[in-house]
Amino acid sequence: MATAAEILEELKSISDPERARSSAGFFKTGKGGYGEGDRFLGITVPLNRKLVRKYRDSGITVYEELLRSPYHEARLFALISLGEAFTRAGEDERRKIFQLYLASASRVNNWDLVDSSAPHIAGRWLENRSREPLYTLAASDSLWERRISIIATQHFIRNDDYEDTLAISDILLHDREDLIHKAVGWMLREVGNRNRSLEVDFLRTRYTNMPRTMLRYAIEKFDPETRKKYLKGLA
Repeated sequence: MATAAEILEELKSISDPERARSSAGFFKTGKGGYGEGDRFLGITVPLNRKLVRKYRDSGITVYEELLRSPYHEARLFALISLGEAFTRAGEDERRKIFQLYLASASRVNNWDLVDSSAPHIAGRWLENRSREPLYTLAASDSLWERRISIIATQHFIRNDDYEDTLAISDILLHDREDLIHKAVGWMLREVGNRNRSLEVDFLRTRYTNMPRTMLRYAIEKFDPETRKKYLKGLA
């Protein structure tokens, strides 16, 4: 079984400095950016997933250590690995993974890290439990915890369970962050993909007051004429 240090060394061995520079810009790591200070190795997601498969039995302790890494791709490796481990785990192990995920939320600190983990860990664990942890996250001062709260509900949507997506969307409707506007709009679109009338009912009394980006994401799959009506406030 590999150690965290050994896995990190292999990640570094396939790093690409040019890609790392590009990723640093794409994920807004400069001063004042949402990813300020993050460090990249320059590894594609497919290559990262290939290593996840190679080290699939490394264990929670190893993943926890990698979650503390300053390197973005090491944290991504850990989060994908935890999601995969959750699928194979029993009840006690799943509880530990979920608890580790919540305790490490400050390290799930970019949109790709949230999106690749929240439905697969938080969403799955809370499927048949109280969703209260998501409402606590939705009220957080942390952009990433708020994004976890809404993106986790993607798992519920896939099971035709929409109540919490809509409730958390309401909580986040006037959020100050563009990345939350995109996340809420995306999840509303996912609801609409399965139940268009429910999405339309939600939008009816809210669309003229929601952030433009959120609305654009939410109505992306509507026909062009209907989209125009929403964007002009005439729906």
